[in-house]
Formats: sequence, structure tokens, C-alpha cells
Amino acid sequence: MDDELYGWGPALHEIARRKDEARAMGGEARRVRQHERGRLDARERLTALFDPGTFVEIGALVGTTEEPPVPGDALVAGSGRIDGRPAVAGAEDVTVLGGSIGSGASDKRYRLCQLARQERVPLVMLLEGAGHRVTDAPAGRRPGDLMGLAELSGEVPLVSLVLGASAGHGALTAPLCDFVVMSETASIFAAGPPLVRSATGEDVTKEVLGGPAVAATSGGVVHNVVADDAEAIALARRYLAHFPTNAWQAPPSRAGRDTGSRRLDVLGLIPPDSRRPYPVRPVLAELVDDGELLEVQPSFGSALVTALAHLGGRSVAIVANDPGTLAGTIDTDAADKAAHFLDVADAFGLPCIFLADNPGVLAGTAAEGRGILRHAARLFAVQHRMRVPKLHVTLRKAFGFGSSVMSMNPFDGQTVTLALPSITLGAMPAASAASAIVDLDERDRVAAEQSEASVRAAARLSYDDVIDPRDLRDALLAALSLSEGRDTGARRPRGLGILP
Repeated sequence: MDDELYGWGPALHEIARRKDEARAMGGEARRVRQHERGRLDARERLTALFDPGTFVEIGALVGTTEEPPVPGDALVAGSGRIDGRPAVAGAEDVTVLGGSIGSGASDKRYRLCQLARQERVPLVMLLEGAGHRVTDAPAGRRPGDLMGLAELSGEVPLVSLVLGASAGHGALTAPLCDFVVMSETASIFAAGPPLVRSATGEDVTKEVLGGPAVAATSGGVVHNVVADDAEAIALARRYLAHFPTNAWQAPPSRAGRDTGSRRLDVLGLIPPDSRRPYPVRPVLAELVDDGELLEVQPSFGSALVTALAHLGGRSVAIVANDPGTLAGTIDTDAADKAAHFLDVADAFGLPCIFLADNPGVLAGTAAEGRGILRHAARLFAVQHRMRVPKLHVTLRKAFGFGSSVMSMNPFDGQTVTLALPSITLGAMPAASAASAIVDLDERDRVAAEQSEASVRAAARLSYDDVIDPRDLRDALLAALSLSEGRDTGARRPRGLGILP
């Protein structure tokens, strides 16, 4: 056989043997245990993420010279295509030393960041690991992957999937990414239960410490929660389809049956009485192409809805008050959620649609104690600095600073500013006891003026037009058409990362 291979036989066999050991990961028993938990192994996850037959591994031999060998140094990494477009990804391998990060894996993580930046392609990290390996601390001879992620931010889309317990250094990957998904059985935390018990005496489970109820609902570290690995990977692919490969490119468009003009059946969905609550999601579904919304962080700051969609075939970002939750009032969680969402959309050129229907920012001692003014101010600053087309619509009401953070600021760079006929505006609702107007006749007069706001504001050109609610889609399509000139030249990244 060696003669047939012209003397290459021993070297080729040795490389093949080591690669086979790497592909075996932590062994059959541990892979079976992973499957019994309802989870895919690291290689199966990457196979599902990339288009069939496109995955090309890097660093397969890392860890194979250790005694005993550490297959891949507990990280499977490489490149491939997602919906036909190039990307790179790394998957922590929990079957090898608990998915812990040794010096080889640390270098591979930074190598992925380096490749993503120089080739201008998205990076996806699939997390299930124990953090830094105490017995093999990284030598620090290269910049770390966290620095790499910070440098990548705003240049290429960054996605993390938390598919098991993720702790320590590995867990820090998630908040540095644009979009984070976790499965129902996963957890994420700075330090796991044993370290918490040692440091604080608190006896807590992984689920209580960093399960979905904490990470997605109260903490906001994670954006979306899904049932399992397959759904998480499918959601990552769906999310990336809304974004360009990098910030130098224009967002993708898609053809379809529902990309043209049509009137909306929304008169029964939006009550003209601004005091009546209603859910905004059915309105959004009626507005966008094919009724398809990818809502980001649905269980966090839920008085604001942040969603990706297509409108006229163009990928757009939508921020909408939900009068069915807190009357659409903006609290600290909602402000933080929207600020990050808009920052991501602006970095990658997605036009942003603001649908305002709120009585202002949340008042009270609890809100002030959580710094509502600072959080709302951050949202205001983000929306003001946006370079992408801004399309504002006041659906019914917008009071005080709650109107400003929703981009209802005349001559603030909006491509279009619209109102529906029965809107109410003002510093605060005149009809409320908080208005400080004691005289009832005067209160009625001011309330009447507020209720005529659409005509008065349009007369001062605070709005470009007041429209029939049924014409909302067509009005927004016209504005998007007007903004097409922004995509004719080469785009450049903002030069700023996206704050976690």
C-alpha cells in the first residue's frame, strides 16, 4: 500500500487516524448520553446549521497531541454556507471535558473571530460548556476571543445559541452577540451552582440560576427561547436571512406573492378611543408581507414589540408600542430592548418602522429607582443617531418623552412621518387627574385640542400626512421606495460596535 502511495502512506494514515479521533469527540457513550438529554452533539449542530455538504472544519487536530488526547480541544469549528451565503461557526463540545476552554480552543475561538472579520462573514457560536479549563489556562499569546467579538460588533452579524449549561468565559460570548437564542432546558450564568455555593453559601440549581425564566424574562441576556436544538438552529438561520452578510452590503430583499400594494383590514383591530387597550401584534401581522414576523425578545420589556419582517420584499425592523401591556408605557426593560434592537438594525442598514401608541414613559418610585430616565434617554439617543430610513406612524396617542423615543420628532431625519386621524398628543393626557388643570372647562378645552392633534400637527408639518389606517401599508411602501437611493452606493460600517 505504501508503494502505491509513493511513500506518503504512513503520514496520511497518521493524519487520518488523528482526524478520526477528533470526529469521535468524547466517545460513543457520551454522545448517547447527549442524545438521551434531547440534544444534538457539537458536530450534529454544525451539520444542521450549515447547508448540506458545505461545512469545512478548521483546527481538527488541535488537542490530538495531548496525553490523553482532547479531541478538538472541546470545540468544533469551521466554515460553510447558510442559505447559500458564507459564514463561520464554532460549537462547544460538552462530551469532551465538559466543553471547557483550553488553550487550543481559546486560539480557535479567536481564529473564528479573525476569519469572520477579514472575510466579512457572520459568526455563530453554539454554547454548552463549563468555561475556562483550570488545568489548561490559555497562554494569552494572542488576543482573546472576547476582544475579537467586540471588534467584530457592527461589522458582521453575530449570533449565539445556548443549548445546554453555559458558564464563565463561554457564557460571556452571548451578551457580546447581536442575537441570542436558548433552548428550554439550557441555562447561562457567570458562575455555576458549585461556585455560587462556595462563594455565597447559596444552594441553587442551574435552572433557577440561569434558566429561561431568568435569562430571557427577567435578565434579558437571552432574546428568544425555543424548545430544542433544532428549533434554535432554525431560528438562527431565519434571523440571518433578514441581514446582509456584512455591514458593507445592503440588506437582502426577497420576492414573493405579498410584496405589493394592498389595503389593510385594520379598522376593527385599532380602536379609535385611545383609552381602550388592544394587542398590536395582529396589526403588525396584517401590515407586513405574508403576515410573517420574527419577534425579538417577546418576553422581555413586552410593552414594546421589536420584530423583523419584510415589507414590499425589503427586510425591515419594527418597534411598536403594545397598548395591551401597560397601555404601551415604556419601562426600563422595554427601552433597553428597543435601544439594542435599533442599534443592530442601524448597523446593518435595515429601515426602521416606529408605530407609536403610548401614554409616555413609566412613572412611579419603582421606575425612577430603576433609572427610567437614563434608559429612555439611551433609546432616544440611539433612534436619533440612526443612519437608516426611519418611518414613523402615530397610531393613536403619544405623550411626553414617550413620543420622542418613538421617533416622533419633526425634522429628525425621518423618511416619512404619518398619523392616523384620531390621534391624541400632548405633554400628558389633559383628561387625567395628573394634568394639573383644575378648571374642568379648561381641561375639556385642552383635551379637545389634544384630540384634534392630527389636523393641527399636520398643519404645522409635524406630520407629512394624515392617512386612513387601511392605507398604512401603501404609505410605508411609498416611503421605502423613496429611500431606495440610499442603497445605490457602497455602504460603510459605522465604526462603532453595538453595546450589549
